[in-house]
Amino acid sequence: MSTVAVRTRPRSRGAGLGLLAWLVGIAFFLPIAWMALTSFHSEADAATNPPSFAASLTLDGYREFFGTGGGASPWPALINSTVASVASTLCVLLLALPAAYALSVRPVRKWTDVLFFFLSTKMMPAVAGLLPIYLFAKNAGLLDNIWLLVLLYTAMNLPIAVWMMQSFLAEVPVAVIEAAQIDGARLPTILARVVAPIALPGIAATALICFIFSWNELLFARVLTGVVAETAPVFLTGFITSQGLFLAKVCAASLVISLPVLAAGFAAQDKLVQGLSLGAVK
Repeated sequence: MSTVAVRTRPRSRGAGLGLLAWLVGIAFFLPIAWMALTSFHSEADAATNPPSFAASLTLDGYREFFGTGGGASPWPALINSTVASVASTLCVLLLALPAAYALSVRPVRKWTDVLFFFLSTKMMPAVAGLLPIYLFAKNAGLLDNIWLLVLLYTAMNLPIAVWMMQSFLAEVPVAVIEAAQIDGARLPTILARVVAPIALPGIAATALICFIFSWNELLFARVLTGVVAETAPVFLTGFITSQGLFLAKVCAASLVISLPVLAAGFAAQDKLVQGLSLGAVK
């Protein structure tokens, strides 16, 4: 009897944890599902309280978002967000990979202090550096310039990228690197053909997180851009006007702007899971 009790207890505990995981997943999914449903309602149905689940569906919110009703086109803002996010992520990876290699595979003295310094740069509130950066951009003639955002997003995401990739690159076998050095491979070749393929899941996880951070950034984009370099989150805030909050149109815009991040996360979900769990089990 005791043996049966011992065997069934882990099963019941696993079932309970699985049910809890499903409940948490549903709780996180419900707001997105509700936003998607509201985006297909008319403004009158979207503003009802309590909300109507059986209301008729329409694409008016999406038509207004894409400018078919005479409004501004979202494509320039979406292109700017894509350029800023992709370019800054590539720059972060190019800079973070050698730095993480130096801190892990070829560790420097007091490398833990170096990592803490990288993380300490993220502790300052972003609004504290907003005025100096604005004055610099104004004097340098870089206001409303998409490449200024690329530079800022690279600097903002580089510390967390180095911190993440250091733990990933620490799992690369040193013997493989030494074998490549014996064969005459130089550092760029070792990084590109030896280290990068082994740490690819971790690099993909880092790239995805940096892309999400860059795509969702609003504060600096709102202050430093105007019309030419306007990003998608800044364009989204334009739907909140003094005339009121149009829920259906805002939900449609939010869903469209969220799709690139959701698609990137879905496409790289296997690499993301491998990367975030790399080194968790020895």
